[in-house]
Amino acid sequence: MKKLFRDRTEAGRLLAGMLGRYADCAGVLILALPRGGVPVGFEVAKSLNAPLDIFVVRKLGLPGDEELAMGAIASGNVRVLNDEVVRSFGVSNSVVDAVTEKEEIELKRRERVYRGDTPAPDAAGKTILLVDDGIATGSTMRAAVAALRRQGPSRIIVAVPVAPPSTCKELQAEADEVVSVIAPENFYAVGQWYEIFDQTTDRQVRELYELSKHRQRK
Repeated sequence: MKKLFRDRTEAGRLLAGMLGRYADCAGVLILALPRGGVPVGFEVAKSLNAPLDIFVVRKLGLPGDEELAMGAIASGNVRVLNDEVVRSFGVSNSVVDAVTEKEEIELKRRERVYRGDTPAPDAAGKTILLVDDGIATGSTMRAAVAALRRQGPSRIIVAVPVAPPSTCKELQAEADEVVSVIAPENFYAVGQWYEIFDQTTDRQVRELYELSKHRQRK
């Protein structure tokens, strides 16, 4: 099968080419989901001349079926619960709180590593381009959109290099717009569309974040 993207850098450049209408626009903020979304988001932000920040999201997986999200926590002390899942599976408040506490530890660790003492960005009133390196089931991205809505942005655009058509359609009901460079029917995993799909490290995320901040200050 032909790989569409050499790596996340190339994927970010191609994605940026589909988002040109947001170039040099006031009020646009690129929020990348770490880890893999950050190299993609960096290229998008550079091409559009827009600020880049990191939106750390931790899915609150249902105990015993962690892929099913019963909610999410995100940068900015936001917690969103899927009341239908919680109610349907009879999840107690104590279980929700225990899962939340566990994920908060990892979220705070990542935020500390990535941005140090820099506060989370204010999304209120902004046009947000929510970027990742691809979407499979969409559970994490749906959680990210739900958490971000709490902060009152004017629009949320989900932007990725690759996602299956079914997931794009589902996300269109929650985001204001979904942009994907490709949406192949024969989708099995995000990594199948990349020649190089090594795991992005915390150090790489931090370096790209610092480079982006330096570019914004120039």
